[in-house]
Amino acid sequence: MVSTYSELLRKEFGSKLGPSADEYISYAVQGARRMEQLLTDLRAYTLASTSEPVPLGDVDAGAMLDKAVANLDAAIKDSGASISRSDLPHVRLHEFQMEQLFQNLIGNAIRYRSKLPPQIHVAALPQDGEWIFSVQDNGIGIDSQYKEQIFDLFKRLHSVAAYPGTGMGLGICKRIVERAGGRIWVESEPGRGSTFFFTLPATD
Repeated sequence: MVSTYSELLRKEFGSKLGPSADEYISYAVQGARRMEQLLTDLRAYTLASTSEPVPLGDVDAGAMLDKAVANLDAAIKDSGASISRSDLPHVRLHEFQMEQLFQNLIGNAIRYRSKLPPQIHVAALPQDGEWIFSVQDNGIGIDSQYKEQIFDLFKRLHSVAAYPGTGMGLGICKRIVERAGGRIWVESEPGRGSTFFFTLPATD
C-alpha cells in the first residue's frame, strides 16, 4: 500500500509541489520498494531455513539456470552482460532453490560489475560424489578480508545508492547450500573479478 500510494502521489502531484516535495516522494517510493524486496528476501531465507529435511530431488541444473537467466533478462540487456556455461548436471535439491542460487549469484555479478560489460561463466565439475559449481565474473572483485563476511545476513560492502540490494542474497545462498549438505565460498581480488563456488550432492 505504501508503495502504491507513493507512486500515485508522484503521478498526481509530481512537479506541482516543488523540488523538495518531489525529493521526499522519491525517498518514500524508493524506501517502499526496498522494504518489499527485503520482505521477499526474508521469505526466501525462511524457506531455505525450514526445519524439515531437504527432500532429495533430481534437479536439472541447466534448466534452472535457463529460468534464472530469463528472470534476469532486463538486467542482462541493460548491462550488456554475456553468460556462458559448461554442461551442467542433475543434482539433489529443490528446483526453486537451484534457481535461486543461480539468480542471486548471477544477479550479483551483474550488479557489482566494472566499467566493462559483465562476462559471466557458469560451470560444474564432479568430485567425490558431489558437484562443484562455479560462477565466474569480471566485476569489481572483493577484498580478501571480506570473503567470509559477505555471506552474513545484511552484510553490505557498499552503499545502497551505489549498489541497490538488501544484503541478503549471499546469506540465502549459503543457507540453501548448507541445508543441502554442501559449502560455498569465493575466490576474488579487487579489480580482477570474483568466482563463487558451491557444492551440491550428485544424484545416484
